[in-house]
Amino acid sequence: MGSNPTPSANLILADVGIPRRRKIKGVIFHENKSDRPKWETRDAASRSEITNEDSSRASKDRLRKKGRMERAFPNRTEAGRLLAEKLVKYAGRDNVIVLGLPRGGVPVAYEVAQRLKVPLDVFIVRKLGVPGFEELAAGAIASGGVRVLNEDVMRALPNADEAIESVTAKETAELERREQSYRQGRPAPALDGRVVILVDDGLATGATMRAAVKGLRQRAVAKIVVAVPVGPPDTCREFEEEADETICATAPEFFQAVGQYYEDFPQTSDEEVRELLAHAAQDRR
Repeated sequence: MGSNPTPSANLILADVGIPRRRKIKGVIFHENKSDRPKWETRDAASRSEITNEDSSRASKDRLRKKGRMERAFPNRTEAGRLLAEKLVKYAGRDNVIVLGLPRGGVPVAYEVAQRLKVPLDVFIVRKLGVPGFEELAAGAIASGGVRVLNEDVMRALPNADEAIESVTAKETAELERREQSYRQGRPAPALDGRVVILVDDGLATGATMRAAVKGLRQRAVAKIVVAVPVGPPDTCREFEEEADETICATAPEFFQAVGQYYEDFPQTSDEEVRELLAHAAQDRR
């Protein structure tokens, strides 16, 4: 889409009420009385809502009382099983692979891959945060050596090239560490010419999924399918143009955060990711 040229151009930044501010396309820069800049993104706000269990539960209760909230998924496993039923046309096809976005997307992706009887792997995306303001993404890197940058943010940064190269080196090392840890010696799958179903546990701003889609565009895949149990209607519509096919199992009008649409939404551990990938690989033998 023309309005979202990079994975982080869709950042939605909250106005904290400071009268003096500079605007960059896709970004708002705030300066408080101490001249210390502040950045806030909807990603950060969403994470705060998700990790604050009491706040999330209270918000769920308020929405249910108003009749504005659709039925929550019991957990990621059940969400994956429901999502899989919307992808059955891909079942048993030799050229299809399911890629989960770690970590929370992997339990969902596992159920999809099991139902479709196709391989499962991970596609890792690491945000390139601005030094000192890590919640602001200057770009992202993805599995396969792909890097995409937000040129609007880059132009606003002093010594941008030097700063981003340093962050890229750090995040690349972490991405490679995670890939090795998750696969436990198994090789990365070949993606050329394959139908790739990208799965996460939900969409908020969609920045991570957008980076994954852009990364896969550079990998000569045959088709990219974005599949999630839940996401806001506007974000789901955006991906209908960015991916070849988009499946949002539910798109609640009054969406606030992914975690509000799960009754049980714990953080997924690295060990759980490893176990699910190992089980999926064993089942394919």
